[in-house]
Amino acid sequence: MKFLCIYKPAKKEGTPPSQQEMDQMGKLIEDWMKSGVLLATEGCLPSALGARVRQSDGKVTVTDGPFTESKELVGGFALIRVNSKAEAIERTKIFLNIAGDGETEIRQVWE
Repeated sequence: MKFLCIYKPAKKEGTPPSQQEMDQMGKLIEDWMKSGVLLATEGCLPSALGARVRQSDGKVTVTDGPFTESKELVGGFALIRVNSKAEAIERTKIFLNIAGDGETEIRQVWE
């Protein structure tokens, strides 16, 4: 089963990780890639470089960043392959232990 894990950090946007966090995350990524659990992962650049595109009643609106609701900002994502939603949750707990406070939405990918 594949799951998309969408990370929304509690840290202020643009706050860089510590060297220790980078080292720990690098090891986790390497281990999960080697084991076949992690299929892809990337972090997002600041919302000031992004845009939101919405459609409502056929009208399209484009809003350039930065976006003020930082708790809603996606900081990055991971695509993982695991045996169950429960395993995806357990892996996410491991990730959050390194990444710090925030929220990760887990969504199963249609296969």
